[in-house]
Amino acid sequence: MQKLDVVNRLFPLLITGEKTSTIRFNEQRIHIGPMTYWCDGDSSKSVTVWVNRCTDMPLSNAAAYLNRVNEWPEDVMLKGMREFYPNIRPPDLEGYPFCN
Repeated sequence: MQKLDVVNRLFPLLITGEKTSTIRFNEQRIHIGPMTYWCDGDSSKSVTVWVNRCTDMPLSNAAAYLNRVNEWPEDVMLKGMREFYPNIRPPDLEGYPFCN
């Protein structure tokens, strides 16, 4: 089964169904089917979800695809991605896929 860690602050959003996508940068390929999320910082928390689709595209297109352009202008997207990928740079937003 696929497994991904998610930061503690986002874990409740998975449980409520508010978080329905994940963006990955230079990580394992996500596949359609079951996947377990583990809560970073509290290994007793996990949730299994069903991945319905994976869509490869440049990270710069992810906000539009998810209808979040107003919430995620490039500087906000870059700041958010740096929380998980500290070395990501603006050019990286153009060349790497994401999966939802």
